[in-house]
Amino acid sequence: MPAQGPDYTDDLRLAHVLADDADSLTTGRFKALDLHVMAKPDLTPVTDADEAVEEGIRRTLSRVRSRDAVTGEEQGSTGHSQRRWIIDPIDGTKNFVRGVPVWATLIALAVDDEVVLGVVSAPQLQRRWWASAGAGAWTGRSLLKATQCHVSDVRRLEDASLSYSSLRGWEDRGQGDDFVSLLRRVWRTRAYGDFWSYMLLAEGAVDIATEAELAVHDMAALDVIVREAGGTFTSLAGEDGPWGGNALATNGHLHDVALSFLGSVDGDGDADWQPSGPGSVSELRPRGPRPVADDLPSDRERESEPDGEPDPES
Repeated sequence: MPAQGPDYTDDLRLAHVLADDADSLTTGRFKALDLHVMAKPDLTPVTDADEAVEEGIRRTLSRVRSRDAVTGEEQGSTGHSQRRWIIDPIDGTKNFVRGVPVWATLIALAVDDEVVLGVVSAPQLQRRWWASAGAGAWTGRSLLKATQCHVSDVRRLEDASLSYSSLRGWEDRGQGDDFVSLLRRVWRTRAYGDFWSYMLLAEGAVDIATEAELAVHDMAALDVIVREAGGTFTSLAGEDGPWGGNALATNGHLHDVALSFLGSVDGDGDADWQPSGPGSVSELRPRGPRPVADDLPSDRERESEPDGEPDPES
């Protein structure tokens, strides 16, 4: 029999307990009249709910996984271990502040710099997604009431649905034109944003999800869920995992052609594509890599797009 990999069942159960506790805190503070909103040094918002969730998770981990390290959005990294929990207490804080119900707590465990489990809990959507290495990706209300997630089998850009967060981050990278070219090539575009783009991809409802700049706490839980659902998750440079400062996730079939627009893959990549005639949007060809600016604010850290932005799908 082939050797079995490590079993992370106990860690996954713990992550669900942590998510349950986080859901209780976040739902109690969502739309609260006394919600305290502050600006961090990078001018992005943080609420008392963000801080309470991360503090609660850290407190529990200090009791039951005292040897493990922790990285969180609000308190940074603590401890030194091959095992590291990676926490985003509220992914989508701006939505949370404005009363938009699309936000989630992201919990991941990385062992030797490989993410081996992740939980994404979105209580206002009444949805939760999770995965662990070798055990598949799942969605449901609990471990006992779950449906397995699988990415789509879409193989052509013209049939693909793409989700993103905003155009501004791509413009800041000097890739606004490249990104819009990709938007025009796909069948459908929607800015579901944040964690939701990637969970819809894991379920097969979206085929490409990407963001121009992210932190590891934004991506770690998403990475393992996408991969265990059969998809591919890399940086724009094609590096596996959530460590590259940006993200491209696909159903796998479309990864190279998407990278040919946005990242490090040269050439057209889409062997099945044929132009439909002069002047059509299908004449927009993938471009090679372009220089990018360093140390720009992340796509999620910028303010929401101004009204009147042209819709690439219109």
